[in-house]
Amino acid sequence: MQFGIFTVGDVTPDPTTGREPTDAERVKAITAIALKAEEVGLDVFALGEHHNPPFVPSSPTTLLGWIAARTERLLLSTSTTLITTNDPVKIAEDYAMLQVLADGRVDLMMGRGNTGPVYPWFGQDIRNGIPLAVENYALLHRLWREEVVDWQGKFRTPLQSFTSTPRPLDGVPPFVWHGSIRSPEIAEQAAYYGDGFFANHIFWPKEHTQRMVGLYRQRFAHYGHGDPDQAIVGLGGQVFMRKNSQDAVREFRPYFDNAPVYGHGPSLEDFSRETPLTVGSPQQVIDRTLGFRDYVGDYQRQLFLLDHAGLPLKTVLEQLDLLGEEVVPVLRKEFAALKPAHVPDAPTHQSLKARVAA
Repeated sequence: MQFGIFTVGDVTPDPTTGREPTDAERVKAITAIALKAEEVGLDVFALGEHHNPPFVPSSPTTLLGWIAARTERLLLSTSTTLITTNDPVKIAEDYAMLQVLADGRVDLMMGRGNTGPVYPWFGQDIRNGIPLAVENYALLHRLWREEVVDWQGKFRTPLQSFTSTPRPLDGVPPFVWHGSIRSPEIAEQAAYYGDGFFANHIFWPKEHTQRMVGLYRQRFAHYGHGDPDQAIVGLGGQVFMRKNSQDAVREFRPYFDNAPVYGHGPSLEDFSRETPLTVGSPQQVIDRTLGFRDYVGDYQRQLFLLDHAGLPLKTVLEQLDLLGEEVVPVLRKEFAALKPAHVPDAPTHQSLKARVAA
């Protein structure tokens, strides 16, 4: 099972000091966090894509390329790549280039995004969100698998005898996860292609995540990709840890209360009870995370959100130490012991390359 972190790259004032980092400071902090993730033994670092304040990751391939040059093992992903407002031709080119530079340590999470004004900025209509996601990904899927593409659709100009370059490394396209919080159409899309499905799992009760993952598993089997429990599932999660759970709650509360996404809403206690947010000791994070399997089944990737709501870099790096030293080693052991032999691991470039060779 793969363990890692994802970031949305928000630039948020620290509510305890009032200091807000500059955009440049936040970009460099994200780089430091990614390097720390590799240092503490995590598998995956995933970077969001946003084109509006208070977020800075408007060019994920640029930042991931820089991180790739400074790491050796870390698998680089996105959380998410906007399949709706990006041209699929540019996605095909940019991420194939990143895949080559990173020696295959790249996969993607496709998503529609959660910010409505972005659509007109890139010449699209939010009311076409689902049709855009379906059509654009159908084209991207072909661009990575066919040398010469002739194509015509509704949302972009036709292609005639077009070849995307560079070609995917070793003839193997990056593995794709389809990320969604609430859209069954995206779970259906992931199942149709036999791709992974990533349930963000940070805002909604477990029953909602259970239904979404269950739908994906059922449709994955329907399309002939394997049994339902062989579908490729990833989950998000949010944690904040200290050795003592009371210290964790006390320290995190002002950040939660003022967070740009859920601040000034439900209490920390209510939100922790109704969603997977876990604020407490490393053991509490272990117990809560192991419990995810009870309602989604065996899954392949777990990503945690650590660096949001204005938390200072020093604190985030301390969280990564706890995650890498006390939490992930236990989770690796426990999940491995529970996973049946017929349930696959998360795909990597090497495993996909071996599958093609076979």
